[in-house]
Amino acid sequence: MNYVIRRILLLLLTMLIVSFLTFLAFELVRGDPAQAKLGTEATPEQLEALRHEMGLDRPFLLRYGQWLSGFFTGDLGVSYYNPTPMWELIAPKLGVTLILAGMSFLLITLISIPLGLLSYRLAGSSLDWLRTAFNQLCMAVPPFFIGILFSWFFGITLKLFVPEGFPLSIRADPAEAMTQLFFAAVCLSIPRIAMTVRMMRSTVIGEMQKAYVRTAISRGNDRRGVLLRHVLKNSLTGTVTFLAQTLAELIGGSIVVEQVFGIPGLGRFLVAEIRALDYPVVQTIVVILAFWVVLAGTVADLINQRIDPRLRLGGAK
Repeated sequence: MNYVIRRILLLLLTMLIVSFLTFLAFELVRGDPAQAKLGTEATPEQLEALRHEMGLDRPFLLRYGQWLSGFFTGDLGVSYYNPTPMWELIAPKLGVTLILAGMSFLLITLISIPLGLLSYRLAGSSLDWLRTAFNQLCMAVPPFFIGILFSWFFGITLKLFVPEGFPLSIRADPAEAMTQLFFAAVCLSIPRIAMTVRMMRSTVIGEMQKAYVRTAISRGNDRRGVLLRHVLKNSLTGTVTFLAQTLAELIGGSIVVEQVFGIPGLGRFLVAEIRALDYPVVQTIVVILAFWVVLAGTVADLINQRIDPRLRLGGAK
């Protein structure tokens, strides 16, 4: 329990530091949102009035404290250009991106672990070179290029979905929305499945060469049984960490795929808000993305502690 509490406190401290650095970074490079909103024809008086309305004339630490207080109380502030509460702007996009990332993660987990074990079984066989070549190809091809091919073949040729035709909301046309999200998730998953398979294969090969495996086999245990009962469990410690890193990266990786498929997710929204110099929205999205990354790492550590008794003993000290 002490380990869990320490991990949660570390998560909160990390997020505090990330939020401050994010706010500071946009303070240093933000330009002039008032000028961007009013245009070059605005008078100095108009600019000054708008800066006061936006709160840009307040001290940095005061603005950061107000922003941080609002963030933890659920008041994310207001966009420079849209009077709608920020959470109402972000929540639908975040929901779409989370569905996309969740589908991708599910595909990666369900496919890569069995393929990793199969890849180990093929080690040294005549088909191993073909597996290696195909795996390298999948890792080398970027998701956006796979997305272009999918849009052409499955969208334009087979007409399974309408490219750039994502509905205004998932509820408006659930079938079309989920079809596009599925193909986008496949594009996002392919390189990461290949990476996980390679990592899983090397981990299993390393575990199978350890003394406890040789001892178990020498005592008459079936090699396949040792693989599934012992080696797989020990291999999952590193695999869980790798999958957690993958889950954290899926949010960032979804930005390009959302652009290719025209999916109105958080990544596409972030790009649009950066172009518009809408810094309150950008700051909030960056902090949400950072929280996702830190949370994924924390959850991976907690799962690994449950899987590996050595980590539980170390965490109890």
